[in-house]
This record gives sequence, structure tokens and C-alpha cells, in this order.
Amino acid sequence: MLKETSRRRLRGVALPLAAILSSILIPSNNAFHLPSPTSSSSLLSRNHPTTTTSLNSFMADSSDYKADKSDFGEGGDPKADDAAAPIRGEVDMADVPVTDEVAVPTSRNNVGNRFLAVVLDRALCTKYDLENWEESGEENPLWEMHKDRVALTEDHVLWARKQNLYNETFNTESMADIRFSHQLLSSDLQRTIGHAMCIDSPTIDHCREALSRDPIIRSLVGVDSDGHCDVSSVPLYRWRQIRDHTLRMDEGRDGLPTMLLAFDRPEAKSDGLREEVQNAHLEYLIRSERVVASGPLHVATKKKSDPKSVAVGTLMIFNAKDRDEAIDFVENDPMAAAGVYGTMTVHRYNQLDVTGKFVSENLYYPNQNTYQMKEAMEYWGYPADDEQTKWLNW
Repeated sequence: MLKETSRRRLRGVALPLAAILSSILIPSNNAFHLPSPTSSSSLLSRNHPTTTTSLNSFMADSSDYKADKSDFGEGGDPKADDAAAPIRGEVDMADVPVTDEVAVPTSRNNVGNRFLAVVLDRALCTKYDLENWEESGEENPLWEMHKDRVALTEDHVLWARKQNLYNETFNTESMADIRFSHQLLSSDLQRTIGHAMCIDSPTIDHCREALSRDPIIRSLVGVDSDGHCDVSSVPLYRWRQIRDHTLRMDEGRDGLPTMLLAFDRPEAKSDGLREEVQNAHLEYLIRSERVVASGPLHVATKKKSDPKSVAVGTLMIFNAKDRDEAIDFVENDPMAAAGVYGTMTVHRYNQLDVTGKFVSENLYYPNQNTYQMKEAMEYWGYPADDEQTKWLNW
């Protein structure tokens, strides 16, 4: 259970200030810059009716509907005097040239092996003296670690995107996909303290090899004279995510994305308590309608079927309005109430765009600037014009 002293100390935390970072530090060019709200190419055009404008995380079909209007008369035929409102900037698709595209390559790393690396700066860092810094009169090393992490965030994102964006002409040997990298925040939301990273890889060895090239991990644990980074000290687990749709809510719906990292008592496996309360645990999560992703953490054995790969904890991402609500939610979980967990920590986090796949060309808005990602990948040396790349971003 979370200590009551910690609960009292963490309640009433202010909103994040300067430590809340943007998803990715941008290059000096205009990559990633969104169009100005006053420009003609903006999604919220001045000419667009304000009564039907809405802010959504995605656009369903580029149109707005009103219940009192229809494009069809009583006989089922289109109304001759009330044609459908044209889509802003619409082009005749018959004028768009037809091109043959190469089939989208399938990731070879999505084979059912999902891992979670928990990178906590304070536990891994060998650069600073975390015990005697007050006596030396130096600045708090926790802030120094925060500054180091911020400085390496862009390199971390670039490393992750290169892991994900591979094809026959670029990065062909990538054997690990970075599904997400969530930058964990301190309880007062003022510092970054680590990151939790989900990785799909055929083998645990490929997963660790990828981790050894993460710029942040290399900075924390160091490298030898040959440039090799030993990542054996980085906690790594098999994450058996529950794939049911009821536990895949949208991040930020009715709250703020929050992460729980809970680890079992050593006796939890032998006394069978986890299995005993598993059904009640799942029912609690489903009824909450707030869980984004959840599943048990298992020992990271070489083979998924290894009987030694037992459950040792839980990773859960869920929405909560504030820290108090998050703590109450996880403490009332049947797993916690029954005493399965030995430790529980709740973190707010920044979600980094490690995929680079969220920007695509919209043929209905030909003047809209959607090439920020292409400019960024060119800046970073990715072959943005080869025939296998276009499906990714533009």
C-alpha cells in the first residue's frame, strides 16, 4: 500500500511548469511546426462555420453533419436544390494521378514477445554522488540528472524512430520495435526521473542489444573502452498485455494519463494469492472504464513458454483526474487490497512520439502543410524519397 505520509505530502500538487517537455525537441528548421491558426491552410479556417467546428484528436471523414439537413429527398433522390456542402479545399479525385505503390512491409518483430524496460535515473546513474552531495555544497544531483535527460531526449527519440522506421534500403537489421517510451515525472511534476519503454522483439537478446544503443541508457550506465554498454542492470520484464478492447480506453479521456508500476511480494507466487484475485482484478479494471493498457509483468526469460517466467508485478496505464484519484483507484484494486503487491508507484508521464507515423498527407486539403515529418527525417538522414518510405508519413 502507498504510505500515508507520502499521500499527505503529494496531495495538492501544482500543475506541471517548465519540466513538462514537448513531445520532441525540433531541429532548427521548420520541421513539426503546425500552420498558424490565422493562415489559409489552418485546420480552423476563418471561413469555417464556428457552430460546427470541433476539436478532435483525429478527423473521421472530413465533414460536418447536422441532424436537420439531408442530401436526399423523401423519394431517396438527391435534392437538386440543396446539394451537399463542398469540403473546404476539395479536389476532384478523378484528377489525381494513379500510381503503383509498393506493399506496406510488415514488422518482423511483432511476434508476441513484448518487453518492458524500466529506466529509473536514480537507480542506474553512476555519474553523481547521490549520498554526499549536500556536504560537498554541489547542486542537487537529481536536478543534474534531469538536465542530462532533457539534453538527450531528442537523441533518444531519434534512436527509437530509427528502430521503428526500417525497410530494405535503411536500417535493415533492426530487430526491435519501440512501441512507446513514456517519460516519467517526479511526484511534484517538476523533474523527469526516468522512462518506461515497451519493446517488441523476437528475442530478449535483440531487445537488450537495442537497449544498449539508447543514448539515455548509455549516459546513465556508461560504456567501456570499446563503446559497449552493459545493460544487465536495466530492469527488463516480459509484459503480457491484456488485449481485450475494454482495457484499451483513449489516453486523456476523463482524466490525465497515469502509470502504475507495482511489484509483488516475494511470497505472492507461492501462496497463490495473485491467481485467486485475478478475476476480481479484471472486473474492477473493466468496470472502471479508465484503463488504457494493463497486464502482468513476468520474469524476462529467453523463451516465453519457460515455466520460470512467472508474474512478478503489474504495469497499468489509466486515466485519473489528479494524483489523489489515481492513488485511490490503485489502492482499491483487489490485487492491492488483497496484499499481492509489495511496492506500488504512481507516475504521471510525458508521451514521446517515438514512431514518427502520425503525420499523413490529406488529399482533401492539398494546401495543408503536412510535410513536417518528411523535413525532419531528411534532416536526420533518413532516405525520405525512396519508394518504401511514403506510406510512413506522406
